[in-house]
Amino acid sequence: MKIDYLEKILKARVYDVAIESPLEIAPALSRRLGNTIVLKREDMQPVFSFKLRGAYNKMAHLGAAQLKRGVITASAGNHAQGVALAAQRLGCRATIVMPATTPRIKISAVAARGARLVLFGDAYDDAYAHSLQIAKREKLTFVHPYDDPDVIAGQGTVGMEILRQHGGPIDAIFVAVGGGGLISGIGAYVKRLRPEIRLIGVQPIDADAMTRSLAAGRRVKLAQVGLFADGVAVKQVGAETLRLCRELVDEMILVDNDAICAAIKDVFEDTRSILEPAGALAIAGAKAWVGRRQATDRTLVAVACGANMNFERLRFVAERAELGEHREAILAVTIPEKPGSFRQFCASLGPRNVTEFNYRYSDPTQAHVFVGVQVRDRGEIRALVARLRRHGLSTQDLSDNEMAKLHVRHLVGGRAPSVKNELLYRFEFPERPGALMNFLKNMGHDWNITLFHYRNHGADFGRVLIGMQVPPRDKPAFRRFLAQLGYASWDETRNPANSLFLS
Repeated sequence: MKIDYLEKILKARVYDVAIESPLEIAPALSRRLGNTIVLKREDMQPVFSFKLRGAYNKMAHLGAAQLKRGVITASAGNHAQGVALAAQRLGCRATIVMPATTPRIKISAVAARGARLVLFGDAYDDAYAHSLQIAKREKLTFVHPYDDPDVIAGQGTVGMEILRQHGGPIDAIFVAVGGGGLISGIGAYVKRLRPEIRLIGVQPIDADAMTRSLAAGRRVKLAQVGLFADGVAVKQVGAETLRLCRELVDEMILVDNDAICAAIKDVFEDTRSILEPAGALAIAGAKAWVGRRQATDRTLVAVACGANMNFERLRFVAERAELGEHREAILAVTIPEKPGSFRQFCASLGPRNVTEFNYRYSDPTQAHVFVGVQVRDRGEIRALVARLRRHGLSTQDLSDNEMAKLHVRHLVGGRAPSVKNELLYRFEFPERPGALMNFLKNMGHDWNITLFHYRNHGADFGRVLIGMQVPPRDKPAFRRFLAQLGYASWDETRNPANSLFLS
């Protein structure tokens, strides 16, 4: 018998635990993209994700005997919190199997609601297989995170709210996709009432099971999935969700981790809230769609579906957000190894904000510099590379080079035993354009720079480590230079870390 999802969504029991989340325009992002970007704020739910809707609706429809025996589920975290909250509200015992890779914040949140926790495997599918074994052994009812009509109907209330909250035209709704429960539920409601609205799913490039399954016309199982957006790290989509997505989804979009990080930053700038990677997927997809289609004056709804961010992950997000927005260029530049060439190179960069600089002396004729520069877009990156090459500087664009972004930037360096009379100083530069050039102009002498390390950390000052060859006779002039410069500085020449790794 065919399931009437419209009726199931209208009858869904979710508001015992869920709120009707706000539908809010993102003003800054809308202005920048030239379209009206509207966020469905599911990150504001009591468990900071939409998942409690489906979990509670499923469990509220269980019989008394099933509730008495208890329920079990497998989840990367957000569905687990929904099941734990529902069990707490319904007076039911819940067992949650989570991948061992689940962020600590989600594990702690589930434990705080009294659920029994079992950590197993590296991804959702490992936890899922283990949970089925426990369910069979202990005669527990399994609450599926996505491939269940009651769960799908519960998630579908998000679509019901969107249409109720926004009576005007909507061109497209963007939805993060893991197993497919949320987009199936939203689509089942929206396409019945407003079939002209495009329904667009968004996945990470390294967790694209639904995209592949739709292309193949069958459920495709991935050998492995990326875990950055852990909330959608699903190796195989559901049978029912694939059936619904084949009927309802108009388009799938894939985005990389840099784009996700940029979307997290975009939402923070508009709302001062921090989404988790899976929670920002829909926003990243909307941005990519606008860029590819050169769309303007459209009304686009993006479901901000979760905010269970692991705090330690923010370091990576901040590092990659500018790259994801193409607002930072990472370049490898070769300059002559002679006094004054560093200053000439900085002058060639023009009035741009330098975000990173790594260099260590290694060759008497050539210096290889790893530099990050703030730019407006990809076009400016290409123009900057061309400008440096016109100045006779061999330049390679590493902005899309994963090894460079993840590893090389932290490894540039090495020993320089042939360097004589080297002084190593640590500085705090004012974090403003021109601070480096001010340093170089004030230096005045032809002291050869043998080491330079700087990375913008978002503080009001820049932390800089510099090595210079200063002959003993120039020591008084060097002290005068430091006094005139006025930057906070520390002599690190005799620091044991210098002798161990740099000199």
